[in-house]
Amino acid sequence: MTKRCYYEVLEVERTASDGDLKVAFRKLAMKWHPDKNPGDAAAEVRFKEVAEAYEVLKDGQKRAAYDRFGHAAFEQGGVGGGGPGFGADFSDFMTDIFDNFFGDSRARGGRQGRNRGSDVRYNLEITLEEAFAGKTAAIRVPTAVRCDSCEGSGAKAGSRARTCGTCGGAGQVRAAQGFFAIQRTCPTCGGRGEIIDNPCDVCHGAGRVTRERNLSVNVPAGVEDGTRIRLSGEGEAGGNGGPAGDLYIFLAIKPHAIFQRDGADLFCRAPVSMTLAALGGEFEAPTLDGEPAKVSIPAGTQTGRQLRLKGKGMPVLRSRNVGDLYIQVVVETPQNLSRRQRELLQEFERESSGETHPESAGFLSRVKELFGGLGG
Repeated sequence: MTKRCYYEVLEVERTASDGDLKVAFRKLAMKWHPDKNPGDAAAEVRFKEVAEAYEVLKDGQKRAAYDRFGHAAFEQGGVGGGGPGFGADFSDFMTDIFDNFFGDSRARGGRQGRNRGSDVRYNLEITLEEAFAGKTAAIRVPTAVRCDSCEGSGAKAGSRARTCGTCGGAGQVRAAQGFFAIQRTCPTCGGRGEIIDNPCDVCHGAGRVTRERNLSVNVPAGVEDGTRIRLSGEGEAGGNGGPAGDLYIFLAIKPHAIFQRDGADLFCRAPVSMTLAALGGEFEAPTLDGEPAKVSIPAGTQTGRQLRLKGKGMPVLRSRNVGDLYIQVVVETPQNLSRRQRELLQEFERESSGETHPESAGFLSRVKELFGGLGG
């Protein structure tokens, strides 16, 4: 089934501010929350749709990627913005909203110690050539992983954690204050819902240890500086067997010695000899695909003229489109002339006229008119 536009889902305009998005989300989330619509499968679908839309649009980078590429921006691993996913910050936000209206849904779901692991950020620097062709990068990421000795339980081998007698395994306790019931973290187990009498010797009861992991990252062709790649479930291990967080790869592209990039287009400066610029001809220009391109230069080309090589720029991410290469001509004045070369240039200068140097002739004419007018 085709996904609906996220702005349509939240019933806002594309120009909606962050505040407008938040208000719209709160309103619709409370309307379609499963606790308000028990047994209504359609309401549950709408609730998840609203949550997914807000998860993308509340993040500036994800929203920019969605505005440009639509739902395609988050397919195949979430390149360009991480894709819609319900991270720890989103879970906390949902909990803050709905616990106030519908009670503590987490207490109904079991122990509180099984927390989602934190997301991890990794900065990866690549060359412009690698951004052009794409690559598979091998990275080493130090992060918290599940303790193999206790299998993430935190308890020493041969023993097990026992249910907390204070909270009954919920991880939270309630206290009545007047007309209200206040809910807070269990002081006995610290929210775990369990008590570990014999902690693991390796992780000391945490259920996790820090270790360096070897991972492979697929960098697609056409990525831009600042592109974010999400590897789902490759972040820190969750507490007490909880789900792992995500790993976010932030790409930085090294400055290039020849090319400058603007979106999918490339720009470079190419020095050419004075004679080639005057007589016209061809020269070879570098390209990122490694094959020099022949460039025709018209006779009489001046410094600053821009020549376009169509389809020689950067590939567009998730598209068959390719940008262009723009070459700015720089006419090089000859240096270290021999006597004969100087004589030839002097001869050429004596025989030159306004037809061979129209810009110089026009400039001198305007100067004469200016000073002639002042003298009059």
